[in-house]
Amino acid sequence: MESDMTAGTFRKMALGYPHAVESAHMNHPDFRIDGKIFATLGYPDDDRGMVKLTPEQQRSFVREAPDVFDPCSGSWGRQGATNVHLPAAKKSVVRAALDSAFQNVTAKGKKKSS
Repeated sequence: MESDMTAGTFRKMALGYPHAVESAHMNHPDFRIDGKIFATLGYPDDDRGMVKLTPEQQRSFVREAPDVFDPCSGSWGRQGATNVHLPAAKKSVVRAALDSAFQNVTAKGKKKSS
């Protein structure tokens, strides 16, 4: 089986983190911890999610799985916002990216460094 990653699976994984809630931003679902977005779904299309990585993490994920990850456009992408092509992704890779995004957002709430 090539991929078992769907938008529903991504949503379930994102909501599995402690205190994660689903909200909406610019007409697509997002996932937040303490009001801070760590992932979104459905932008720029229904086959994509986004994870909020650091630029270093983004380079690593893109290098390891270029068919799955690519930087979002503009300054968001330069800051680490990374598209996830769900049909090309494996759960384990998406889990690792979501773990990083979750840790990035929760770490920023505890201390002011990256």
